Amino acid sequence: MSTVGTAVTGSGEASGADGLGPALRVTRVVLIVLGLAGLAWGAYVLLDTVKPARIPGVALWMGAAIVLHDGVISPLVFFCGILLRRAGHRFSGTLILVVQGAFVVGSIMTLIVVPLLIAQSRGTGNPTVLPLDYGVNFAVFWGVLAVITAAVSFALYARGRKRLR
Repeated sequence: MSTVGTAVTGSGEASGADGLGPALRVTRVVLIVLGLAGLAWGAYVLLDTVKPARIPGVALWMGAAIVLHDGVISPLVFFCGILLRRAGHRFSGTLILVVQGAFVVGSIMTLIVVPLLIAQSRGTGNPTVLPLDYGVNFAVFWGVLAVITAAVSFALYARGRKRLR
């Protein structure tokens, strides 16, 4: 029985029942405690700085961000990676990561800017609240992101082709 335990965990009885070493177990506990402390601090700041009437709106925005992340952004990045990997050995892993990173950055910016676009389209009583042309700036951002991603991807592709020769 001890040989099975050694084969499974790699170090036998020293790693404990869960298969983790003591350093990894301590690190996990520390990270969990820090995460819970961060959540508690965020809840305190939210309740301290946001008017109670606005908390449902904040909760709605946070819920929508989670749904968009899990339902739209993550699948988009995942399928982008699958499509690029199916292209064969023409694309390196680094190039795939650059394209996926661009999707992530663009998606995060979209999550930030869309509420501003909606608020600006509804209008405000104070013209200094949303003074910029967010639609144009958003389009320029996506254009610059696409150009930079294409340039870096082309450079990585060309470098990979040069190495093959």
